[in-house]
Amino acid sequence: MPSDGNSYRTISKPSEGQFKVRGSKFLAFAYHVSDADSIKTFIQTLKDEHPTARHVCYAYILGDAASDFRANDDGEPNGSAGLPILNQIRSKELLYTLVAVVRYFGGTKLGVPGLVNAYKTAAKDALGNAVIVERKPTNKMNIRFPIELVGEIERTVRQTGCHIVSQQFGTECNWTIEFPLASTTVVLSKFRNLLDVDIR
Repeated sequence: MPSDGNSYRTISKPSEGQFKVRGSKFLAFAYHVSDADSIKTFIQTLKDEHPTARHVCYAYILGDAASDFRANDDGEPNGSAGLPILNQIRSKELLYTLVAVVRYFGGTKLGVPGLVNAYKTAAKDALGNAVIVERKPTNKMNIRFPIELVGEIERTVRQTGCHIVSQQFGTECNWTIEFPLASTTVVLSKFRNLLDVDIR
């Protein structure tokens, strides 16, 4: 499947697609996502932006393609919406990807085969418009330390190839750093060797 432990495929930025059939509109939205919280945020935003839509169906795959996925039919017949969307993500061999399809009902029932085709086609269109990139898996770590250690912490960050995600300065500093997943053991060892550094 997509990840070999060193890199994975995902989309670089949001993309959109659509499909219309017998009066119904299927608007598809694809996003790069990092965790379940970001997925909830995207879905809620779509529901807020499309209050008159009949359904907001979606599927995603996160880090472990074998187990960390979900398909949601949002009231459509079982397997007619979420699974076709999920299969489009799988067909592109993507991880950390969410595709949601907003349906506006046109007054004519499509039947399960019609729904499967509509959700599949809309999702395919959104992913077809996406820019697919290769990325390396990363890990994040929170560190807390006295302000006097800033210089030493900055040197260690550079030496270990970490990226500073956020910084809070004060008598006690709180930083979040990011680094390649493969470097986790080395990074943890380096920071644990520093006195007065609390790792979370």
